Amino acid sequence: MLEDGRSFTGEAYGALGETFGEAVFSTGMTGYQETISDPSFHGQIVIMTAPHIGNTGVNDEDYESERIQVAGFVVRDPARRPSNWRSRGRLDDELAAAGIVGISGIDTRALTRHLRERGAMRCGISSVLGEEEPAGLLERVRRSPEMVGADLAPLVSTTEPYVVPAAGDAALFTVAALDLGIKRATPAALAALGCEVRVLPARTTGEELLALNPDGVFLSNGPGDPATADYAVDALRTVLRAGVPVFGICFGHQVLARALGFDTYKLTYGHRGVNQPVGDVATGRIAVTSQNHGFAVRVPRDGAADTEFGRVVASHIGLNDDVVEGLECLDVPAFSVQFHPEAAPGPHDAAPLFERFRDLMADTRRARAAASGGES
Repeated sequence: MLEDGRSFTGEAYGALGETFGEAVFSTGMTGYQETISDPSFHGQIVIMTAPHIGNTGVNDEDYESERIQVAGFVVRDPARRPSNWRSRGRLDDELAAAGIVGISGIDTRALTRHLRERGAMRCGISSVLGEEEPAGLLERVRRSPEMVGADLAPLVSTTEPYVVPAAGDAALFTVAALDLGIKRATPAALAALGCEVRVLPARTTGEELLALNPDGVFLSNGPGDPATADYAVDALRTVLRAGVPVFGICFGHQVLARALGFDTYKLTYGHRGVNQPVGDVATGRIAVTSQNHGFAVRVPRDGAADTEFGRVVASHIGLNDDVVEGLECLDVPAFSVQFHPEAAPGPHDAAPLFERFRDLMADTRRARAAASGGES
Protein backbone atom coordinates (compact mmCIF):
# COMPACT_ATOMS: atom_id res chain seq x y z
CA MET A 1 0.00 0.00 0.00
CA LEU A 2 1.49 3.35 -1.12
CA GLU A 3 0.67 6.54 0.74
CA ASP A 4 -1.19 7.92 -2.29
CA GLY A 5 -3.61 5.00 -2.05
CA ARG A 6 -2.36 2.77 -4.86
CA SER A 7 -2.07 -0.84 -3.78
CA PHE A 8 -0.79 -4.17 -5.11
CA THR A 9 -1.81 -7.67 -4.04
CA GLY A 10 0.63 -10.57 -4.08
CA GLU A 11 1.98 -13.37 -1.91
CA ALA A 12 3.84 -13.14 1.39
CA TYR A 13 7.62 -13.35 0.98
CA GLY A 14 9.87 -13.63 4.00
CA ALA A 15 8.34 -13.06 7.42
CA LEU A 16 4.62 -12.74 8.02
CA GLY A 17 3.59 -9.44 9.56
CA GLU A 18 3.46 -5.77 8.74
CA THR A 19 6.16 -3.24 7.96
CA PHE A 20 6.48 0.39 6.89
CA GLY A 21 9.15 2.45 5.16
CA GLU A 22 10.00 4.58 2.16
CA ALA A 23 9.26 2.77 -1.12
CA VAL A 24 12.31 2.90 -3.42
CA PHE A 25 13.42 0.83 -6.39
CA SER A 26 16.82 -0.62 -7.18
CA THR A 27 17.81 -1.33 -10.78
CA GLY A 28 20.57 -3.86 -10.12
CA MET A 29 20.36 -7.12 -12.06
CA THR A 30 22.50 -8.80 -9.41
CA GLY A 31 23.72 -8.21 -5.87
CA TYR A 32 20.45 -8.59 -3.97
CA GLN A 33 22.24 -9.90 -0.87
CA GLU A 34 24.52 -6.86 -0.78
CA THR A 35 21.45 -4.66 -1.28
CA ILE A 36 19.42 -6.00 1.63
CA SER A 37 22.42 -5.73 3.98
CA ASP A 38 23.49 -2.22 2.94
CA PRO A 39 22.96 0.15 5.92
CA SER A 40 22.06 2.94 3.48
CA PHE A 41 18.74 1.12 2.90
CA HIS A 42 17.76 1.32 6.57
CA GLY A 43 14.14 2.45 6.85
CA GLN A 44 13.35 1.69 3.21
CA ILE A 45 11.22 -0.91 1.45
CA VAL A 46 13.21 -1.92 -1.61
CA ILE A 47 11.57 -2.92 -4.89
CA MET A 48 13.85 -4.92 -7.17
CA THR A 49 13.29 -4.06 -10.84
CA ALA A 50 14.98 -7.27 -12.03
CA PRO A 51 12.15 -9.82 -12.12
CA HIS A 52 14.00 -12.95 -10.95
CA ILE A 53 15.43 -12.65 -7.44
CA GLY A 54 16.91 -15.29 -5.16
CA ASN A 55 18.42 -17.39 -7.96
CA THR A 56 21.78 -17.84 -6.21
CA GLY A 57 20.41 -18.13 -2.69
CA VAL A 58 22.34 -16.59 0.20
CA ASN A 59 25.83 -17.16 1.58
CA ASP A 60 27.99 -16.00 4.48
CA GLU A 61 30.45 -13.91 2.45
CA ASP A 62 28.33 -11.32 0.64
CA TYR A 63 26.74 -9.45 3.54
CA GLU A 64 27.77 -5.79 3.73
CA SER A 65 26.86 -5.50 7.43
CA GLU A 66 25.99 -7.72 10.37
CA ARG A 67 22.29 -7.91 9.56
CA ILE A 68 19.62 -7.33 6.94
CA GLN A 69 18.94 -3.59 6.89
CA VAL A 70 15.91 -3.10 4.63
CA ALA A 71 12.52 -2.42 6.20
CA GLY A 72 10.83 -4.63 3.58
CA PHE A 73 11.53 -6.37 0.28
CA VAL A 74 9.47 -6.53 -2.93
CA VAL A 75 10.13 -8.97 -5.79
CA ARG A 76 8.22 -10.20 -8.80
CA ASP A 77 9.33 -13.79 -9.45
CA PRO A 78 11.27 -15.33 -6.56
CA ALA A 79 13.44 -18.34 -7.33
CA ARG A 80 11.77 -21.60 -6.42
CA ARG A 81 15.12 -23.31 -5.92
CA PRO A 82 18.46 -21.47 -5.56
CA SER A 83 21.47 -22.79 -7.44
CA ASN A 84 25.02 -21.68 -6.67
CA TRP A 85 28.09 -23.43 -5.30
CA ARG A 86 28.30 -20.93 -2.40
CA SER A 87 24.60 -21.02 -1.51
CA ARG A 88 23.71 -22.18 1.98
CA GLY A 89 19.99 -21.40 1.87
CA ARG A 90 17.03 -19.62 0.32
CA LEU A 91 16.57 -15.85 0.33
CA ASP A 92 12.98 -16.01 1.56
CA ASP A 93 14.02 -18.20 4.50
CA GLU A 94 16.79 -15.73 5.34
CA LEU A 95 14.32 -12.83 5.31
CA ALA A 96 11.88 -14.77 7.47
CA ALA A 97 14.59 -15.65 10.02
CA ALA A 98 15.49 -11.95 10.26
CA GLY A 99 11.85 -10.90 10.64
CA ILE A 100 11.83 -8.97 7.35
CA VAL A 101 8.35 -8.73 5.81
CA GLY A 102 8.17 -8.87 2.03
CA ILE A 103 5.83 -9.47 -0.88
CA SER A 104 6.22 -11.30 -4.19
CA GLY A 105 4.20 -11.88 -7.33
CA ILE A 106 3.26 -8.25 -7.96
CA ASP A 107 3.83 -6.15 -11.08
CA THR A 108 7.10 -4.49 -10.05
CA ARG A 109 7.33 -2.79 -13.45
CA ALA A 110 4.04 -0.97 -12.85
CA LEU A 111 5.10 -0.13 -9.30
CA THR A 112 8.45 1.26 -10.46
CA ARG A 113 6.82 3.36 -13.18
CA HIS A 114 4.41 4.74 -10.58
CA LEU A 115 7.28 5.77 -8.29
CA ARG A 116 9.14 7.36 -11.21
CA GLU A 117 6.09 9.50 -11.96
CA ARG A 118 4.97 10.28 -8.41
CA GLY A 119 8.27 10.02 -6.53
CA ALA A 120 9.47 7.87 -3.66
CA MET A 121 6.85 7.73 -0.91
CA ARG A 122 5.91 5.95 2.29
CA CYS A 123 4.41 2.50 1.96
CA GLY A 124 3.45 -0.55 3.93
CA ILE A 125 3.42 -4.31 3.39
CA SER A 126 1.00 -6.45 5.36
CA SER A 127 0.31 -10.18 5.35
CA VAL A 128 -1.89 -10.01 8.47
CA LEU A 129 -4.74 -7.71 7.44
CA GLY A 130 -7.94 -8.13 9.42
CA GLU A 131 -11.50 -7.07 8.72
CA GLU A 132 -10.43 -3.48 8.15
CA GLU A 133 -8.75 -4.52 4.89
CA PRO A 134 -6.86 -1.81 2.92
CA ALA A 135 -8.31 1.33 4.54
CA GLY A 136 -6.68 0.69 7.89
CA LEU A 137 -3.34 -0.11 6.29
CA LEU A 138 -3.41 3.13 4.29
CA GLU A 139 -4.06 5.09 7.49
CA ARG A 140 -1.09 3.43 9.20
CA VAL A 141 1.14 4.15 6.18
CA ARG A 142 0.25 7.84 6.35
CA ARG A 143 1.09 7.89 10.08
CA SER A 144 4.53 6.32 9.54
CA PRO A 145 7.71 8.48 9.60
CA GLU A 146 8.89 10.30 6.48
CA MET A 147 12.45 10.11 5.18
CA VAL A 148 12.83 13.90 5.08
CA GLY A 149 14.09 14.90 8.52
CA ALA A 150 15.04 11.34 9.50
CA ASP A 151 18.31 11.06 11.44
CA LEU A 152 19.20 7.41 10.82
CA ALA A 153 23.01 7.28 10.68
CA PRO A 154 23.49 6.82 14.45
CA LEU A 155 21.03 3.90 14.36
CA VAL A 156 23.22 1.85 12.01
CA SER A 157 26.65 3.11 13.11
CA THR A 158 28.99 1.10 15.30
CA THR A 159 28.57 1.80 19.01
CA GLU A 160 32.24 1.13 19.78
CA PRO A 161 35.40 1.96 17.81
CA TYR A 162 37.18 -0.92 16.11
CA VAL A 163 40.27 -1.35 13.93
CA VAL A 164 40.67 -3.03 10.55
CA PRO A 165 44.42 -3.69 10.21
CA ALA A 166 46.35 -2.90 7.06
CA ALA A 167 47.31 -5.69 4.73
CA GLY A 168 51.01 -6.47 4.83
CA ASP A 169 53.62 -6.22 7.54
CA ALA A 170 53.09 -2.60 8.54
CA ALA A 171 50.53 0.14 8.02
CA LEU A 172 51.55 2.88 5.60
CA PHE A 173 48.73 5.23 6.65
CA THR A 174 46.22 5.61 9.45
CA VAL A 175 42.65 6.43 8.40
CA ALA A 176 39.93 7.55 10.80
CA ALA A 177 36.64 6.37 9.27
CA LEU A 178 33.44 8.01 10.48
CA ASP A 179 30.84 5.25 10.38
CA LEU A 180 27.59 6.77 9.13
CA GLY A 181 26.47 3.35 7.85
CA ILE A 182 29.72 1.92 6.53
CA LYS A 183 29.82 -1.24 4.43
CA ARG A 184 32.31 -4.02 5.10
CA ALA A 185 33.87 -3.61 1.67
CA THR A 186 35.05 -0.06 2.45
CA PRO A 187 37.64 -0.63 5.20
CA ALA A 188 38.70 -3.79 3.36
CA ALA A 189 39.48 -1.72 0.25
CA LEU A 190 41.49 0.79 2.27
CA ALA A 191 43.30 -1.95 4.19
CA ALA A 192 44.36 -3.55 0.89
CA LEU A 193 46.20 -0.29 0.07
CA GLY A 194 48.17 -0.36 3.32
CA CYS A 195 45.82 1.69 5.51
CA GLU A 196 45.03 0.88 9.11
CA VAL A 197 41.36 1.87 9.38
CA ARG A 198 39.97 2.99 12.72
CA VAL A 199 36.19 2.87 12.41
CA LEU A 200 34.42 5.29 14.74
CA PRO A 201 30.80 5.96 15.80
CA ALA A 202 28.77 8.50 13.84
CA ARG A 203 28.76 11.08 16.64
CA THR A 204 32.56 11.16 17.06
CA THR A 205 33.69 14.78 17.34
CA GLY A 206 36.27 16.51 15.22
CA GLU A 207 38.59 16.79 18.21
CA GLU A 208 38.31 13.04 18.80
CA LEU A 209 39.09 12.37 15.15
CA LEU A 210 42.17 14.59 15.23
CA ALA A 211 43.33 13.06 18.54
CA LEU A 212 44.03 9.85 16.59
CA ASN A 213 46.58 11.80 14.49
CA PRO A 214 45.22 10.26 11.27
CA ASP A 215 46.78 10.66 7.85
CA GLY A 216 43.25 10.98 6.49
CA VAL A 217 39.58 11.01 7.48
CA PHE A 218 37.01 8.95 5.60
CA LEU A 219 33.26 9.64 5.66
CA SER A 220 31.10 6.63 4.82
CA ASN A 221 27.78 6.03 3.15
CA GLY A 222 24.65 5.89 5.30
CA PRO A 223 20.88 6.33 5.51
CA GLY A 224 18.57 9.24 6.26
CA ASP A 225 18.40 12.96 5.57
CA PRO A 226 21.85 14.62 5.48
CA ALA A 227 20.22 17.85 6.73
CA THR A 228 19.93 16.18 10.16
CA ALA A 229 23.61 15.21 10.48
CA ASP A 230 24.88 18.40 12.13
CA TYR A 231 27.15 16.33 14.40
CA ALA A 232 29.04 14.96 11.38
CA VAL A 233 29.13 18.35 9.66
CA ASP A 234 30.61 20.02 12.76
CA ALA A 235 33.20 17.26 13.13
CA LEU A 236 34.21 17.55 9.49
CA ARG A 237 34.59 21.32 9.62
CA THR A 238 37.10 20.83 12.45
CA VAL A 239 39.01 18.34 10.31
CA LEU A 240 39.00 20.64 7.27
CA ARG A 241 40.41 23.50 9.34
CA ALA A 242 43.25 21.20 10.42
CA GLY A 243 44.13 20.43 6.80
CA VAL A 244 43.79 16.65 7.18
CA PRO A 245 42.93 14.88 3.88
CA VAL A 246 39.25 13.93 3.56
CA PHE A 247 37.41 11.47 1.33
CA GLY A 248 33.62 11.05 1.49
CA ILE A 249 31.26 8.74 -0.36
CA CYS A 250 27.46 8.86 -0.69
CA PHE A 251 26.16 10.22 2.66
CA GLY A 252 29.72 11.35 3.37
CA HIS A 253 29.66 13.31 0.11
CA GLN A 254 26.54 15.10 1.29
CA VAL A 255 28.11 15.82 4.68
CA LEU A 256 31.17 17.34 2.98
CA ALA A 257 28.90 19.53 0.86
CA ARG A 258 27.09 20.78 3.97
CA ALA A 259 30.41 21.41 5.76
CA LEU A 260 31.45 23.55 2.79
CA GLY A 261 28.24 25.58 3.10
CA PHE A 262 26.05 23.99 0.43
CA ASP A 263 22.49 22.68 0.78
CA THR A 264 21.09 19.23 0.14
CA TYR A 265 17.69 18.34 -1.32
CA LYS A 266 15.43 15.33 -1.84
CA LEU A 267 15.46 13.70 -5.27
CA THR A 268 12.15 12.64 -6.78
CA TYR A 269 12.98 8.93 -6.71
CA GLY A 270 16.74 8.77 -6.16
CA HIS A 271 19.49 6.66 -7.71
CA ARG A 272 19.71 3.02 -6.64
CA GLY A 273 21.38 0.21 -8.54
CA VAL A 274 24.67 -0.87 -10.10
CA ASN A 275 24.26 0.70 -13.55
CA GLN A 276 24.38 4.47 -12.98
CA PRO A 277 26.53 6.37 -15.55
CA VAL A 278 28.69 9.22 -14.25
CA GLY A 279 30.91 11.63 -16.16
CA ASP A 280 34.26 12.91 -14.86
CA VAL A 281 34.22 16.66 -15.58
CA ALA A 282 38.01 17.01 -15.83
CA THR A 283 38.74 14.04 -18.10
CA GLY A 284 35.44 13.39 -19.85
CA ARG A 285 35.69 9.71 -18.92
CA ILE A 286 32.47 7.87 -18.13
CA ALA A 287 32.17 5.35 -15.30
CA VAL A 288 29.30 2.97 -14.64
CA THR A 289 28.75 3.16 -10.91
CA SER A 290 26.84 1.69 -7.99
CA GLN A 291 24.62 4.21 -6.21
CA ASN A 292 22.16 4.30 -3.35
CA HIS A 293 20.89 7.75 -2.43
CA GLY A 294 17.66 9.68 -2.27
CA PHE A 295 19.21 13.10 -1.55
CA ALA A 296 21.65 15.21 -3.55
CA VAL A 297 23.81 18.32 -3.11
CA ARG A 298 22.98 21.74 -4.54
CA VAL A 299 26.35 22.83 -5.95
CA PRO A 300 27.06 24.80 -9.17
CA ARG A 301 27.84 22.38 -12.00
CA ASP A 302 30.10 24.84 -13.84
CA GLY A 303 33.05 26.81 -12.51
CA ALA A 304 34.48 27.08 -9.01
CA ALA A 305 32.37 28.12 -6.02
CA ASP A 306 33.95 30.09 -3.18
CA THR A 307 33.57 28.71 0.35
CA GLU A 308 35.08 29.24 3.79
CA PHE A 309 37.58 26.54 2.86
CA GLY A 310 38.47 27.90 -0.56
CA ARG A 311 37.35 27.00 -4.07
CA VAL A 312 35.20 23.94 -4.76
CA VAL A 313 34.24 22.42 -8.11
CA ALA A 314 31.80 19.73 -9.19
CA SER A 315 34.06 16.86 -10.25
CA HIS A 316 31.44 14.35 -11.44
CA ILE A 317 27.99 14.68 -13.00
CA GLY A 318 25.27 12.03 -13.26
CA LEU A 319 24.57 11.49 -16.95
CA ASN A 320 20.93 10.48 -16.48
CA ASP A 321 19.75 13.69 -14.79
CA ASP A 322 22.74 16.07 -14.39
CA VAL A 323 22.89 15.63 -10.59
CA VAL A 324 26.24 16.64 -9.04
CA GLU A 325 27.93 13.33 -8.18
CA GLY A 326 31.32 14.51 -6.95
CA LEU A 327 33.12 17.44 -5.30
CA GLU A 328 36.75 18.49 -5.31
CA CYS A 329 38.23 21.12 -3.02
CA LEU A 330 41.00 23.07 -4.75
CA ASP A 331 42.53 24.73 -1.69
CA VAL A 332 42.22 22.04 0.99
CA PRO A 333 42.88 18.27 0.61
CA ALA A 334 39.30 17.00 0.34
CA PHE A 335 37.06 15.35 -2.26
CA SER A 336 33.93 13.23 -2.37
CA VAL A 337 31.68 11.23 -4.67
CA GLN A 338 28.00 10.33 -4.51
CA PHE A 339 28.62 6.77 -5.73
CA HIS A 340 30.32 3.67 -4.31
CA PRO A 341 33.92 2.92 -5.38
CA GLU A 342 33.86 -0.15 -3.09
CA ALA A 343 30.79 -1.53 -4.90
CA ALA A 344 30.08 -5.20 -4.37
CA PRO A 345 29.48 -7.18 -6.52
CA GLY A 346 30.46 -4.34 -8.85
CA PRO A 347 30.95 -2.43 -11.07
CA HIS A 348 34.54 -1.50 -10.30
CA ASP A 349 35.04 1.50 -12.61
CA ALA A 350 35.39 3.83 -9.61
CA ALA A 351 37.72 1.62 -7.52
CA PRO A 352 40.81 3.81 -8.28
CA LEU A 353 39.30 6.57 -6.11
CA PHE A 354 40.69 4.76 -3.06
CA GLU A 355 44.14 5.01 -4.63
CA ARG A 356 43.50 8.71 -5.17
CA PHE A 357 42.79 9.08 -1.46
CA ARG A 358 45.97 7.18 -0.61
CA ASP A 359 47.97 9.43 -2.93
CA LEU A 360 46.37 12.54 -1.42
CA MET A 361 47.48 11.40 2.05
CA ALA A 362 51.00 10.73 0.76
CA ASP A 363 51.22 14.14 -0.95
CA THR A 364 50.00 15.93 2.18
CA ARG A 365 52.53 14.07 4.32
CA ARG A 366 55.37 15.04 1.97
CA ALA A 367 54.23 18.67 1.84
CA ARG A 368 54.16 18.91 5.63
CA ALA A 369 57.55 17.26 5.91
CA ALA A 370 59.02 19.70 3.38
CA ALA A 371 57.48 22.67 5.19
CA SER A 372 59.00 21.56 8.49
CA GLY A 373 62.36 20.78 6.90
CA GLY A 374 62.05 17.06 7.62
CA GLU A 375 62.07 13.99 5.42
CA SER A 376 59.01 12.38 3.82
